[in-house]
Amino acid sequence: MECRTISEEDRAPDLYSIMEENKEEETDILDELEQDKESWKELGLEEETREEARLTNEGSLEETEESMDISKKSSEQFLVQRRGRIMNYTDRVRVLNLRRNLNQLDSLTKQKEMLIQKTREELNACHSRLDTLSEQQRNVEKEIENEKKAGNNTAVFRLQALHRRLCGELGNEKDLESKISAMLKENVFEMWKIEIEQGNFAELRKQIKVDEAELDQQHLEQAEERLQKQNERAQLLNQRWLSTERKIQEASKAYEENLAKVLDDSQRNHTKAVQFLKDSLGKVREKELEEEQARQELLQRRMETVLSLKNSITSNRENLRTRQALGKIIAFDAQQQDQKIKEAIQAEGHNVTREFFCQKRQMEFEKRKKEFLEQQKASKVEIVGRILKEEAQTEKLRAQSHPRKPKGRDKLSDAVRWRMKTWRYIEEACNDKVAPVVQKRWRTPSPSLSLDDKSRITSPEIIPESKVVGEEEDADNILAEPEFMGIWDQEYNLLQELDDKIDSKPLGVSKLEKDIFARNLEKLHAGVIRKHRVCGREFKGCPFYSKPSLIHFKDFDVGKTYKKKVTLINAFYSINYCKLVGVSEHLKDFFTVLFDPPGPMSAGMSCEVGVTFKPMINEDLEGEVTFLSQIGSFSIPLKCSTKKCVLALDKELIDFGMHVVGETISRTITLTNGGALGTRFRLRKLGDIEAPCAEEVVLPSTERMVCTPTSELFSKEKRSNYSIGTVAFEKEAVSVSHSEEIIQLTALPEKQRSDITMTISMNGHQAASEVDIPGEIPQSSPDLSLPEEPPEELKLGKVTEGDIGPFSSVKLQIIFTPVVPGTVQADFEITFDNPDCKPLQIGVIAVSMPVPVRVCNPTIDLKICMYDRLYQDCIVVESRATSALRLKFEVCKELDSYVELLPKTGYIQAQSSFSVQLKFLPRVSLSEDAKKYFDEKTRVLEAPMTIKVSDQSKPVEFTMHAILTTSDIEISPTEVDFGYCSIYEAVRTTVTLTNKAILPQEFGFVELPKFIEVQPNDGFGILLPLESLTLDVIFKAKTAKLYSFELICKTEINREFKLSCKAVGVHPPLVLSHSFVQFPATALDDVSAATLFIINPHERISHFTHSMPRIGEGEIAPVGPTSFQFLVPEDSPIIIIPCVGTVLPGKKCLLDVSFHPVLSDQLIRQEAVNILCQNAEMKAQMEKKARELEIQRRKEEAMLGRKDGKRMNSISFLAELSKDKYTSKPFEVPNPEDISTDSEEYIAAHLSLVRSFTNRFDKYIIPCLVASGDIDEKRGTENMSFSPYNTLYLELDCPSVTPVVVVTSNNGRTFFNFGDIAVGHRIKKEVEIQNISDEHLVLRYSLLDPFGPFLLANPICSLGEGESRDLVLTFCPEESKSYFEILEIRTEKATLTLTLTGRGVITSIACSLEEDVLNMGYVVSKETATSVFKIENISPLPLKYSIVLDSLSPDRYQELQKFPPFLNTPRETHIVGTQNYSGLSVFSIFPMQGVIGLGKSQEFTVTFSPDHESLYYSDRIQILLFDKEIIRVIQLKGAARNHIMYVEGGESLDVPFESLAVLTSMSEEASKAETEKVTNSILVSLKCVQSETFVIPAVRELKVGAIRTAQFASKKNVEFSWEGLQALQLKGFSVDQVKGMVERGQTKSIVVSWVPPAGSDPNQPITGSATLNVKGDVKEVYGVYFMGRIVAK
Repeated sequence: MECRTISEEDRAPDLYSIMEENKEEETDILDELEQDKESWKELGLEEETREEARLTNEGSLEETEESMDISKKSSEQFLVQRRGRIMNYTDRVRVLNLRRNLNQLDSLTKQKEMLIQKTREELNACHSRLDTLSEQQRNVEKEIENEKKAGNNTAVFRLQALHRRLCGELGNEKDLESKISAMLKENVFEMWKIEIEQGNFAELRKQIKVDEAELDQQHLEQAEERLQKQNERAQLLNQRWLSTERKIQEASKAYEENLAKVLDDSQRNHTKAVQFLKDSLGKVREKELEEEQARQELLQRRMETVLSLKNSITSNRENLRTRQALGKIIAFDAQQQDQKIKEAIQAEGHNVTREFFCQKRQMEFEKRKKEFLEQQKASKVEIVGRILKEEAQTEKLRAQSHPRKPKGRDKLSDAVRWRMKTWRYIEEACNDKVAPVVQKRWRTPSPSLSLDDKSRITSPEIIPESKVVGEEEDADNILAEPEFMGIWDQEYNLLQELDDKIDSKPLGVSKLEKDIFARNLEKLHAGVIRKHRVCGREFKGCPFYSKPSLIHFKDFDVGKTYKKKVTLINAFYSINYCKLVGVSEHLKDFFTVLFDPPGPMSAGMSCEVGVTFKPMINEDLEGEVTFLSQIGSFSIPLKCSTKKCVLALDKELIDFGMHVVGETISRTITLTNGGALGTRFRLRKLGDIEAPCAEEVVLPSTERMVCTPTSELFSKEKRSNYSIGTVAFEKEAVSVSHSEEIIQLTALPEKQRSDITMTISMNGHQAASEVDIPGEIPQSSPDLSLPEEPPEELKLGKVTEGDIGPFSSVKLQIIFTPVVPGTVQADFEITFDNPDCKPLQIGVIAVSMPVPVRVCNPTIDLKICMYDRLYQDCIVVESRATSALRLKFEVCKELDSYVELLPKTGYIQAQSSFSVQLKFLPRVSLSEDAKKYFDEKTRVLEAPMTIKVSDQSKPVEFTMHAILTTSDIEISPTEVDFGYCSIYEAVRTTVTLTNKAILPQEFGFVELPKFIEVQPNDGFGILLPLESLTLDVIFKAKTAKLYSFELICKTEINREFKLSCKAVGVHPPLVLSHSFVQFPATALDDVSAATLFIINPHERISHFTHSMPRIGEGEIAPVGPTSFQFLVPEDSPIIIIPCVGTVLPGKKCLLDVSFHPVLSDQLIRQEAVNILCQNAEMKAQMEKKARELEIQRRKEEAMLGRKDGKRMNSISFLAELSKDKYTSKPFEVPNPEDISTDSEEYIAAHLSLVRSFTNRFDKYIIPCLVASGDIDEKRGTENMSFSPYNTLYLELDCPSVTPVVVVTSNNGRTFFNFGDIAVGHRIKKEVEIQNISDEHLVLRYSLLDPFGPFLLANPICSLGEGESRDLVLTFCPEESKSYFEILEIRTEKATLTLTLTGRGVITSIACSLEEDVLNMGYVVSKETATSVFKIENISPLPLKYSIVLDSLSPDRYQELQKFPPFLNTPRETHIVGTQNYSGLSVFSIFPMQGVIGLGKSQEFTVTFSPDHESLYYSDRIQILLFDKEIIRVIQLKGAARNHIMYVEGGESLDVPFESLAVLTSMSEEASKAETEKVTNSILVSLKCVQSETFVIPAVRELKVGAIRTAQFASKKNVEFSWEGLQALQLKGFSVDQVKGMVERGQTKSIVVSWVPPAGSDPNQPITGSATLNVKGDVKEVYGVYFMGRIVAK
């Protein structure tokens, strides 16, 4: 017999916690009431209440009653004194607090009553449990005696163990009963005290009601007073309003008078302004006339310039033509000269190739030498220019640093003198052609120069051009003249000046702002940018947004000024500043930024920035405007775009279509310029030779043309392969380098300039003579005339070149004039003078034809035509002639009887069309009549036809195409015999229809008899070309007779094809109610069933009432019992019950047919063998890889051993390899019959086959033999005669499908074992089920035991297609035993069965801690202390534990939001005490979670790590089993000191909580303790029990301890001593240890005893004080206060 008991820890904690909370609430309320009484006493009689307050701290009930009497008297006196005056704020607060405390005392009384009632109920429950356990104990003892008599030792041992457990529980219950009884007594005693307190405050309650009434009266008086003041204020405001109204009226009158004066003044001013405007407009008109006249003069000058430019272009073209001709002649002469040289070399017998190669190498060497000399001269000129410029710069700076002296008039300036010296040096250097270049160390620039000057001087691109240019450049490079002379001679520190500029501040900036700006600037220089956070949110991004985000100046003109405004918006989260830094360095000369700093800007505020752009150069510019804000710099991108040409065509391909020769057609294209810059365009045809003047470079008359690049273009190496395009391209390079050549020529002396010019002109003539222009006459012919070309069909219109302005378009014309029939293609190109514009190309295509009359479709395709069918088509003839024409249509003679054209003659009007009707009727004889045009193999007919046009010799021909085919359909077989057919069955046969045509044909079987059916589509359909189609002809006999008939098949052209059929009808003696059974889709291992009857309707022979059972027209079956037998095939999933039987006439027999699809056992075993083979193969591969790695490792070791000379190791290694070769045995394939059905392999194979099972459809036709007679009377079927024609057939459709729901977890198993679970605990398992069907499933479940441990937590109602869901099964045992249940998951198609098992056990542990408190003792702050305790698992299952610290609980942060318990009433018990300042946990435990095995133990280490001094470190750990049950609660306590000594004992004088704010450090406290000697207070209260016969002295202990620590190594021990004990001894106090020493890690007790001296008043406490000095690393002084009270027994 077993029973469930509850341990003391399970039921007592709630009661204990309630009692503790009530105690704290009670003490808190009493304390507050005492405080209120004291406050009342202070206002009344302070001297009389001092002793009463002392007695209040004693806490005894008698003293409390006396103090309450005194407090009532004092409060009455105070109230008498206060009734005559008004209550102030302090009085009101005290009244309210007193009322609140009284209310809390009432609520505490109610709670105490409820607690007493609950405790009594617990005591009654405990008594009932004791009775139950006693009764069980007696019953067990009786059973033990009975079993001992019976000799059943096993039962005796079990009952003895149960008896011991019952005894232990009975002892626990008795202990619990005693505790609850003591608790009840204590609660009743406390309830009595509370009732006494309530009686003491009864008078005070009445007085509080009076005070509250007075307080309400006082509130009413104050409200009336406030109302009176408000009325007075309203009257004052009304008077002010009236005075304001009078002032407004006076102001309006003054405004009207001023307005009249202003109107008069404005009238006079308007008259004056009109007169002034007339005068101004006259002056403006005169100025406009002058400007118009100046503009006309400017236009006239431009026209003259254009005319002169045109003349210059004409002359340059003539010169170029002359040079080209001369170049050809020179080239021809050079070739002849080369030929003569070759002949001379060959005549001498030398190698021509070698000689020419040497000559070429010599020419290249001379050319390189010449280039080197020219480069050397240029380098000399450059170096000299730099030196002279540097010296001139130095002299100028030196001259500026000294006072200027007046110069003589006859002396030249320094600039002129240095320039003349430079030219002289250049002439000498250039004349000295052979002198080598001597490397010299040139002087570096003077240190007095600025950085810009140095960069400009060292630049190799600056060469003095002329006197004027040099003077301007020198003036630009000279620094500004200093304000004070002589400052340039001093040392110049650029960085210092920059720092001075930074330090300089604008006017009105404070020193604080200057310091802030300097710090921010220093951070910016150092790259330190701090993160900016506003309200805890970090700002990321640009501090200001600009509108627009890009400052873009488009299509600007040089010299004009452009302005734009930009709005800056503060995107920062708070106030920000903005300062302009400047624009990019390369844009400073063009941009001016106007920005007035707005000062502090709030978030979202904006300011404006003005940007002025004055372009000086015509180039695209990009840069940025940089600003500096409070959180960093930001910039706005800046972009300037010059005017550009954006050219485009509306079309790139022109298709003229088809036209007759001699016509003229034009098409127009549009060239559009979308840019702001105009250019000149030129349209030409690709492949044409341009005039050489097209790319001629025209120079102004004031400048001289430089032809040096021309000589490079016409060099000797490339003179034979140059085309006009290449020459034109390289002429552009001439124009590009034109300016550079002029600069170089002007820089040289006049003599050398003339020489260079002469050389260039000679080279230019020579190069021009060497140019070979393609398309000219061969070299032998000096004639330069070009051959005549055929006329062009595609040509340009009038406009081929011109100017296209900005944002405009030009229309260009292309003309097509067909001359020769055929297709014409050409490409045109539009080129532009602007080098940035790429050429645009246009493709043109056109077709020309010679005859005006044509057939739109010269090939008439009639597709596929059948014989004896009429086909028609329409022929369209078009005329492009300008007059009407007569047409005649003709067909060849062979096709006159098959083809006809209507009309045969007609007239077609000019520029119109004419339609002709074509009729074609093919017949089978066409192949014989028109063999010439008909191909019998392909059956294609090509018939030529002609159209004769009047006045035209050549007729227009066109062709008719057609493919001829037959319309026959072939039926195979031609005759069908259905044989013997039962009237209850249908016989099916197949026929094949073949389409002999190459066109699809529609067919249909018509006029079918009622007993014939043709499928599919009832015998109708379409036959594709040459397709064969199989049809089912179904015959169902109506009666038993002979059948013979024909089936007719018709096509869409009404052709008929016949099929002959015959059959014999049979009427069997038995009939099935259903001859066809269609089972639903059945899952594996599921069952589907159907019911049918077999009937014997043959009761009598009568030809008139019903048809007789017979075969055809044979004999009638006899009337009587008829037997049947179903022949079910073996190993089929079909079961028919019964399968053999006899049916009497007019009766029927019930048949049950079931379908049970299963996997065959042999298939499962074979699949298990396959799985084993796969696993063995994978294992063998893994072993092979491991063996290879081992062999590789041993080989490496052997190689190392071989190097070390260890040959024996290698030999042993080879031996091991040979052993390893034969150790692995090959895998033996197991026999499928040896695999057990309960093995893992069998289950895995079955699961694999189920999941991989594909839907299968099986069709079974079960024959049923029918014979006359009773089968029960026959011994065997061999004596019964049956006819095969009377056989009945049962057709079964058996679809088997995959189970709709399968278990995907637990390796597919449906058996779930929850294992051993603790009683009362709940464990869950998730069973994943998956719907592997293609439809939505509705799930139903079998009913589990409602009082059992198993529970389906989330019954899923449905599963979607392919959806997987988790079923949560829980197991919660109530008793220690095993459980077993079955859960069925039902669907409409299948049922899934889950088997659930589990066992319940009882858990218990043993802890090494006997108490529930673990005190870590005293520790020096910032050090650690550890303690270890052990927990042993004594339960029959492994325990999963987890430990939770209350200080780390998430609920603790909610409790921290409340007031501390010493400020809140009633007081609550807070387990978590003082915490570390660092935020780290004071207590830590390891491990926090894990599993304790069966019969094993686990040690837990608790670490105490305080970081500051406190005596109230505490925490609590809860040990949870399986994250649910709290099995043990341990309270952690500890104290920390900054020093090694401590004193404990006495009464608590402070609250067990402290602030987390760090007020002072340890060093400050130590120094303060040494200097000021802070005194700590200790209160020791002693109670002496005294009676008439004896006195029990009061004894208390104080402990002085020393902490063991590695710190303070100089001080090993702690010393203590007492002072001022003489006075205490007179009052009866005695101290045992007056002086002593404590070693580290030890404590020493000081015993304090008190015996009241004779004559002491028992109602008055005796007090005294002494000083305790404790000296360790520092000296601490404790003021110990002793209080003795006499308690009567």
